[in-house]
Amino acid sequence: MSQSVAVIGAGVGGLAAAIRLAGRGYDVTLFEARGRVGGLASELEAAGSTFDGGPYVLLDRPGLEWAFGELGLELDRELSLARIDPVYEVRFPEGPVIRFHADVDRTAEELDRAWPGCGVRFHDLVGKLARIHRDTLPLLFLSRPRAPHLLRHGVFRHAVFLLRDLDTVLRRTGLPTEVRQALAIWTHIAGRDPREAPSLLALVAALIHSPGAYYPEGGMAAIGDRLLLRALAVGVDVRVKTPVQKLLLGDRSRPRIRVDGEEIPFDAIVSNAGGLGTYLGLVEDLPAAARRHLEGLPLQSPGICVYLNVKSKPEPPYLRFVLFPGSGGCRLFVRPGALGGDPRIARLIAPAEPGEEEATLARVLREDWWKPIAGDSEIVATRTPTSWAREFRLYRNAMNPVMSRRLLRAGRLSHRSPYFERLYLAGSATPPGQWVSFSVISGILAADALSHDLG
Repeated sequence: MSQSVAVIGAGVGGLAAAIRLAGRGYDVTLFEARGRVGGLASELEAAGSTFDGGPYVLLDRPGLEWAFGELGLELDRELSLARIDPVYEVRFPEGPVIRFHADVDRTAEELDRAWPGCGVRFHDLVGKLARIHRDTLPLLFLSRPRAPHLLRHGVFRHAVFLLRDLDTVLRRTGLPTEVRQALAIWTHIAGRDPREAPSLLALVAALIHSPGAYYPEGGMAAIGDRLLLRALAVGVDVRVKTPVQKLLLGDRSRPRIRVDGEEIPFDAIVSNAGGLGTYLGLVEDLPAAARRHLEGLPLQSPGICVYLNVKSKPEPPYLRFVLFPGSGGCRLFVRPGALGGDPRIARLIAPAEPGEEEATLARVLREDWWKPIAGDSEIVATRTPTSWAREFRLYRNAMNPVMSRRLLRAGRLSHRSPYFERLYLAGSATPPGQWVSFSVISGILAADALSHDLG
């Protein structure tokens, strides 16, 4: 008789874990509270248009290719991926416009025209970061890298880089302030300080040039849709609109889940419901010290999002950032039509601090910077951290713990729970990171930990 596994949450990490386990002979039931799969990477339908709900770009194609291969899929057969070029631009209200192209030489040339000598320094930086990415890439496919792994892959020679924060890494390049801010834009749009961010976020500068930034035909939701088809094909029992109320882990040999008032036993549980949401929202009898530690972690908000139907002609780039000086914050205008997608749709995105979400939403809508880009437009939907949390059952209106330098060094939440036997975590709260491809990889690593333990 095959062993039974419950997977909680049908985000891409949960789908990947379910596929992996079903392919190894486990009897897998996947529970999803919403009516569709994909989690934060799923789509939104409003006013006759279909919008991406979450991620902007696919930055780690090699990671997603590896993950699809491990799940019995060929990435290029399952998804049509268009390379984005130009990738993004950053505007300053009273300053330059900096544009990053897929070709590193073209990017360097444009920087050199604005700041003579800057192109050479940028080229050198990208080359250095590409080497670091190449050396650290094998660690992406390990659940908990240890010292022997670092030695085997030559990662220790990058120890100084890895211990620094993003701001320090960029300052040491000698690049102009505006260029450094543009390179750290992914931290700014998350509402975080580059002085607290890990140095690994600098690798984005290398990733957009090689292997490149991509966008799936049909939007980011296409990734979850393909994984769902694979899950059904390998026999996963997918139950949507079935929220799990509690995980009952007192019985080490047969943990249970509570669904619609019924308690169902399983041999093991994989949770893709968010690490903190699992421990602090679903689990009973969490050790007091663990609860204090987890409750003290800083949280990453999903921010605010405005969904627009627009009539202007879509012009590249796909991603247009505006970075305001001082405490003005960062904004993003996303236009899929620039990549050949639906020309009618666009999104406005901005970080929002707790208690300020409605004020931030109102302020962004009043701002003028995006209106010439959008032209004649209609707001068809909005999301705030509160509405994100209500729809996706997020813990305290947040996606995950902040990906800070301190948390990365201490170790993110483990795939194998240190508090409960037969409980495993998948998704972006666990190593190795927060991108869509990382979440798929994380689901595979959680499933591998489980199958190693259960045999």
